Amino acid sequence: MERILVVDDEIEVCTVLKEFLDSKGYETHIALTGRTALRKVKEVKPRIVLLDIIMPGMGGIEVLKEIKKIDPTLGVIMVTAVDDHELAMQILELGADDYITKPLDLDYIELVVMAKIIDLMG
Repeated sequence: MERILVVDDEIEVCTVLKEFLDSKGYETHIALTGRTALRKVKEVKPRIVLLDIIMPGMGGIEVLKEIKKIDPTLGVIMVTAVDDHELAMQILELGADDYITKPLDLDYIELVVMAKIIDLMG
């Protein structure tokens, strides 16, 4: 079973994504802060992280940089409420694998996650 870490400061978003991904057979963990996310990356060793960009404290871009130091091969899909092309380019250059915009389309998230898992399997 593939492990996924959902990182968002909004508990409602985490809950919806966890329930959806669990129903699809993934082992889903959540983190409400960037610092918790980094701890869980080390402890849980997820295959993929769904990471919100805008969070209080340690923001998503800073978390992305730290995740890539911990495990450069970890799949990171950024989630943002703002559809900003320049921001998208920046996060992709920093090592994110993809980005999706809110409101979240659960079917699209499933496709992105499955595609990344297949890619990681080589």
